[in-house]
Order: sequence, then C-alpha cells, then structure tokens
Amino acid sequence: MRRVGKNYEKARKAAKVKPIYQIPEAVDVVKKSAFAKFDETVEVAMRLGVNPKHADQMVRGTVVLPHGLGGKAKRVLVIASGEKAKEAQDAGADHVGGDEIVAKIQEGWLDFDAVVATPDMMRSVGKLGKILGPRGLMPNPKTGTVTFEVARAVQEIRAGKVEYRVDKAGIVHAPIGKVSFDGVKLVDNVQSLIGSVIKARPASTKGRYVLSVTLSSTMGPGVRVDPSSMEAKE
Repeated sequence: MRRVGKNYEKARKAAKVKPIYQIPEAVDVVKKSAFAKFDETVEVAMRLGVNPKHADQMVRGTVVLPHGLGGKAKRVLVIASGEKAKEAQDAGADHVGGDEIVAKIQEGWLDFDAVVATPDMMRSVGKLGKILGPRGLMPNPKTGTVTFEVARAVQEIRAGKVEYRVDKAGIVHAPIGKVSFDGVKLVDNVQSLIGSVIKARPASTKGRYVLSVTLSSTMGPGVRVDPSSMEAKE
C-alpha cells in the first residue's frame, strides 16, 4: 500500500474540510496547504466533456495571465530573418536566427523554453518536428507562435502567456502562478484561464462542458472547485 508523508496527509485533511469550494476559497486552501520548502507552482486541472479522439473536439489555446506566472523568465527563441529578426531582438528575444539556428537545434542545442517563428521560416522549422514536438515547443498558428508579429509574441510569452491543450483523458492542465502570489492575483489568473478554456469550447460539443475543476500546488493535494460557479460563463 502506497504511503504518504505526514505533511501531505495533514494538508490533505485540511483540504477535505469541505468537499467542494468556490474559487477564492479554493485558492486560500491551496496556499495554506502548501508545505514544500520551495515556492510551489499552483496548477489547474479541468476535466471537460469532450472526446479528444475527434479532431473537431480538440480544445487548444493560449491565455496571457493578468499577473504572469512568476518564477524564472522563459528563454524565448525566434526563428526569423531580415527585419523580423531585428524586431525580435529589439523585443527582447533571448535567441534569434534563421536556417543556421535550425541546423544548431538539429545538432542538439535546446537552450530555450519557447519558440516563435515567422510563417516564411516554417519550411525550415518543419524539419524540427521530431525534436520540438515531443517537448511541446513546436511553433503553431493556433497558439500564436507562428506569426509575423514577433515582437508581440515575445512580449506575451514574457508576460506569462500560457498554452493549454486537452489530453487524451479530456483534461486540461495548466500552471497559473506561485503559492507566494497574493490570493487575489491567483484568483484573477484562475478565472482568466477558465474563461479562455470556456471560450475555446468546440461547437460540436454537446451537454455539459466543464465537468470538474481542481486546484493544487506542486506537492499539495487537489482542491475541488464548484463547477456550478462557471455555468453562467458557459
């Protein structure tokens, strides 16, 4: 039988005082239940009433959280040329290059956390699918990372842009900040993410869309959020 630590068990009992919470209450419980010595990330898990096996029920999108994610800033790579390369550099991209940087990645270089590419470079970037795809780094028009507006893309990523995609089990997982954040900021971030996922509802989806929502910290227990509090937004 799997054992859990004393700190986790204490946090789990605290989280189970109520079976379900409104968003502000859930955030407060997650903050109080965090026990790790590092600044834990707060995450959201949304179980949706979709079947990801059908292409027309795939839920995917991005949202710029109003208060960012905190922690270490993402290292942004922009694959572009000419004026767009200069625009990316001026916007603060950590790495900028064209075909030469594609070749560098093929050789094993991966010193970046996000990739933006201009449409005219996608013929070259396409060669990196097997490298970037499994790592969730492949540029995609649906997430705003294949664009000629490279400055805007870089700024959004640095501001706390979060990409989300429903998994095979119909669940969206996404970070929304740190335990050290003020509770009000975490609530704002949670609501922004949930609102974005609701707007991304596929037209082919029937019945209830948001089935459950759970908040948790990196090491802490899950705290259930009342789905009915989101029904008015659906």
